[in-house]
Amino acid sequence: MKHILTIVALAFLSITAYAYQPTNEPPTKKMKANVVQHIVLFKFKPETTPEKLKEILAAFEALPSKIKEIKGFQWGTNNSPENHAHGLTHAFILTFDSEKDRDAYLPHPAHQEFGKIVGPWLADLTVVDFTNQAK
Repeated sequence: MKHILTIVALAFLSITAYAYQPTNEPPTKKMKANVVQHIVLFKFKPETTPEKLKEILAAFEALPSKIKEIKGFQWGTNNSPENHAHGLTHAFILTFDSEKDRDAYLPHPAHQEFGKIVGPWLADLTVVDFTNQAK
C-alpha cells in the first residue's frame, strides 16, 4: 500500500510539473486592435428550473456555430467572494474582430431566437461592450 501511495504521489507531481511550463510570454497578452469584448451577465428568475437553465445555456453555447462573426465564446457562473454581483449569476464573454462584426451579431436571426428562449426567464440582464485600451 505504501508503494502504491508513493507511485500515485510521484505521478501527481510529474503531471503537475508537466502542466506548469513557464514561458517568456508576458503575464497578459494584448488583444488585437479593434477586438470587441461583449460581456453579458444574467440573473435568472427564481422559477427557472435546472432543466430550463440547461436548455438556455446550450442555446447560448450554440450561437458561435450559427454566427460566423463570433470569434470567441466563454462563460461561467459567478464565484466571486466580493458579494457585489447583485444577483447576477452567469457571465458570458463573446469576442468579435470589430464593432462591425458585433453589430452584425445583434440583429442576427439566431441571436434574436436565443433572446426569445432566454428572455422570459431573466430577472435582470447587464451588457457591456469594450474595445481594449490597455497599453
